Order: sequence, then structure tokens, then C-alpha cells
Amino acid sequence: MHLVASERIKLFSIATPWVCGVFALIALAAPAALTALTATESRLPPTVASTQFGSPFGLVAVLVLAGLAVTSEYHSGTIHGTFQAVPGRTPALVAKAAVVAAYAFGVGEAAAFTAWLVARVLAPDADLALDSAADWTIVAGTGAVFALAAVVGVGVGLLVRHTAGTVALLVIYPLAFENAVQLIPDAGLAIHRWLPLNVVTKFLSGTGEANAGRDGGNANVLSDSPLSPGWALAYFAAFAALVLAAGITAARVRDA
Repeated sequence: MHLVASERIKLFSIATPWVCGVFALIALAAPAALTALTATESRLPPTVASTQFGSPFGLVAVLVLAGLAVTSEYHSGTIHGTFQAVPGRTPALVAKAAVVAAYAFGVGEAAAFTAWLVARVLAPDADLALDSAADWTIVAGTGAVFALAAVVGVGVGLLVRHTAGTVALLVIYPLAFENAVQLIPDAGLAIHRWLPLNVVTKFLSGTGEANAGRDGGNANVLSDSPLSPGWALAYFAAFAALVLAAGITAARVRDA
């Protein structure tokens, strides 16, 4: 437990978690408010799914937070002290991933429910009740997705180690790379179906039940993954574990 306490102190001794947490909150709440206020003009009534339209941007904030939690230690040199105190390195790095993931879970839950509540207040006549499993999943499931994304971010930070490269990768990949893959002739669509962020979208959005059966509109586009929502989450969890394992292996064999 002392490793967890140590990693918690280090994480919250920098401004990054607070800045990224506030950004994630705004990233979800602002689009939810805009969707609720412009429902008449757009002729698309708000749905539970539309309240989570900003989730991909909040996810980017969490990825960056997790990556910086690692690269800031390499930059400042504090990682040397950590590895001297824990020569095996693995327990300390697992504790770091656990602390960052726990914080990301809290951020995800707070941001998702805040966005939903904002939309309910601004559009009181809209059908935004959480009265189905799909409705609960797309809101309450955000915390789990953000937590797993944080594990990915820690793994990427351990692999890259440099702040600029880590941030660039963790921003460009979710915002551009997966969509760009679809442009590859012949194989693009088949590859895209199995890319991790596209797959985990299937867990959150399912087949559109929380968006009145619509694909897109004032909510995020549905995933084309062939997996069921449950297996989609398991797939993303396995991917996160694989990236973290690769990062820890790299940290164990390279000089800090």
C-alpha cells in the first residue's frame, strides 16, 4: 500500500491531473449543453447518447494525463529514486497505473453524469431518463473506459518516455489515426473494425439504443466492431494490459 500512497502523492503534486480533469469535465458538459439548447433548430431531440457527445475529447485528456504522469518523472529525474527504492520496478509501475486509472475512473464518472445532468436541466422535456441498460452503460460505463485508457496512457509513456512524443501520439491516435485507417484501399475497413478505440465505442454505444436507434446525428457515430458490448470492453481491457506490460518490460530492460 505504501507504493500506492507514494504514487498518489507524486501524481497530485503536479498540476496535470487537475488541468486534465477540468478539461475532461468541460469536454463532456459543453457539447451536452449545446445539444440541449439547439435541439429545436437541429430538429434532433436530445438523447442520452447525445449527452455524451464530448466523450472522445475527454478520453484524449485522460490519455494525455496518464502519459504525462510517467514522462514528467523521466523529465524531472524522480523516476531514478523510484527505481532505486523498488529495484524490481514492476510493483511501482503497476501501482502508478492503478492510481492513475482510479483517478481517471472518477473523472469519467463525474464528467459523464455532469454532462447528462446539464442536458436534463437545459432540456427538461426531453426523454433523458436512464431507464434502460443501454442508457446506463453509455453514461456509467464512461468511468471504466477512461480507467482502461489511463492504463494505455501509462504504457505508452513508459515506451516513449519523452513528453512531446508521448503527447503527440496520445492526441493524434484517437483524434485522427483510427479514422484515417479507413482510407486504406481494400483493407482499411476490415482493420478499423478491430482498432481499440473503435471497439470500445461498441461497449458504450452498442447498436444505438441510447440514441433512439440513430447512428450519429447529435451523438457519436456507432462502432462497426463485430464484437458484443461485453466482449468489446474485454478486448479493450486486454489491449490496455498488453500496452502496460510492454511498457513495464521496456522500463525493466532499459536504463532509467
